[in-house]
Parts: sequence; C-alpha cells; structure tokens
Amino acid sequence: MDAAAAAAVVGQAIECGINFFDTADVYGKSQSEVMLGAALGSRRKDVVIATKFGLPIDQDPTHRGGSRRWIVEACDRSLRRLGTDYIDLYQQHGADPATPLDETLRALDDLVRAGKVRYVGASSYEPWRLVDADWTARELGASRFISVMSGLSLLERGARESYFPVCDRLGIGFLPYFPLAAGLLTGKYRRNEPPPASGRLTDWGQRGADALQDANLVKVEALHGFAAARDRELLELAISWLLAMPQVASVLSGATRPEQVVANVEAAEWKMSGADLQSFDELAASFA
Repeated sequence: MDAAAAAAVVGQAIECGINFFDTADVYGKSQSEVMLGAALGSRRKDVVIATKFGLPIDQDPTHRGGSRRWIVEACDRSLRRLGTDYIDLYQQHGADPATPLDETLRALDDLVRAGKVRYVGASSYEPWRLVDADWTARELGASRFISVMSGLSLLERGARESYFPVCDRLGIGFLPYFPLAAGLLTGKYRRNEPPPASGRLTDWGQRGADALQDANLVKVEALHGFAAARDRELLELAISWLLAMPQVASVLSGATRPEQVVANVEAAEWKMSGADLQSFDELAASFA
C-alpha cells in the first residue's frame, strides 16, 4: 500500500465520520505511521491517533520492549513519523517480562505528564497482566491503562469470557482486532467455492490454509444463513455483533481501498436486538 492509497483510505474514513486511527511503530517497517501522519495533515486535530511500541522494529536488541530508555526513544520516533506533538493513545504492544513493570508504567506516566501522550493502553496483554498493571499503577500513582486490544470475532469469541470481566471491573475499554477473522467473515470465502485470487488468507500460505479448513467454512455458512434470515449480510453481522457489546470501545477494521471503508461503516448501522443476540449465542453454542 503506497502513500496515495493510504491517503485515499484515510480521507474516505474521515468523510464517513471515522475519527479513530490505530497503527504501530512496527507496521510496514514504521512506514504506516509516516503515511498516516501525511494523510491526516491539518486534520490531525480532528482525530484520535493510537499507536504502539514494544515489538522489535529492527535487529537492534535495544529497539524493543518496555524499558524506560526504549519507551522514551520509541515515543519520540513515533511523534516524528506521525508529524504530531502528541499521541492520543500510546499502547504497549505486548508485555515485556524482562523489564520491571513499575519501570514501564513510570516511563509511560512521564510521557503523559510531559504532554507527549494523553492516555496509555495495552495490546495483547493477558487479562491477569492487566490486573497486575492496574494495581501497580494505582500503587505508583501513575497513569493506568484505559484500553486493551485483543482478538475477537464471530469465530473467535473467547475474549468475552477472559477479558470482559476484567474490563468491567477496571473500567477498561476493549478494542477488538481481526473482527473479520482476517477476511474470513467478509463474505468472500464460501464453502465449495474457490477462494479469491488475492487476499490476506490467500497470501498467508499455510496459516491461511489452516483458516480455510472445512470446519471453519461450515461455521461461516451457518453465519451467512443467520444474517440472511434477517435480511443482512455477513459483514453486517460481524461488525454489528461487536458493537452491541458495551465493553467494545471501537472496532479495528483495516481497509486497503476506500470502498472497503464505506462497506465497513455501512455494516455498523445494524443495531442488533436482544433477541438477535440471544439467537446468535444459541447458534454459536452449536459450533464445535
């Protein structure tokens, strides 16, 4: 995806009313931040930018993790790439067991106090680590995580049991990634039909082949039927089901073309009823 394509997608998103953009220093070898910042330009003040740090960005062993040294440097790098003087939501991209948690939390709190970061969050943090981080931050008088990012979709629903009770107790918002199961819930993949010539699952090799196993496609067909019985598309079900949960703060849905942005936004317009949600749970309970 080049800068022009990114600008078109971001522009369409803003036109559709989207104001939350998530990226990370590791995405696209850091070019994702560069392209997002350039695409936003003077509109930066109208949006919320979330980015992440912690995963290795190159071969340097110090350019990763949650040490104070790297957090400060990583934040400054992200600010330069994004072309902004503050990050709305700065998220640790996975826990760092090699660094004391209080060091990580104190460093993040210093960024908040310096005005470089407004809020801090976590991504791919196990629920017990969230509890530990919240308790530690309270003891330190430091900024607490306000959000956690993890996978959740019609096909992968475990986060409701593992994360939601913690989110409710701590007042943390949940940000689901892979809401379309890497494309499996877009409606493009059907049982007994050849997969699209290109796409994430098609390009993922063995990982994609595993996702496209018949057992998953049988579930997808059942979900198609559930949506069709209500005069809806599978994409609408995938997005609206997530938005019906009070713990979900926003849905992280990627797009490479403006028309995908429009489709995702339109899919969010269905407000599922309590009866629909109960019926879905009954259907999901039948999945092996």
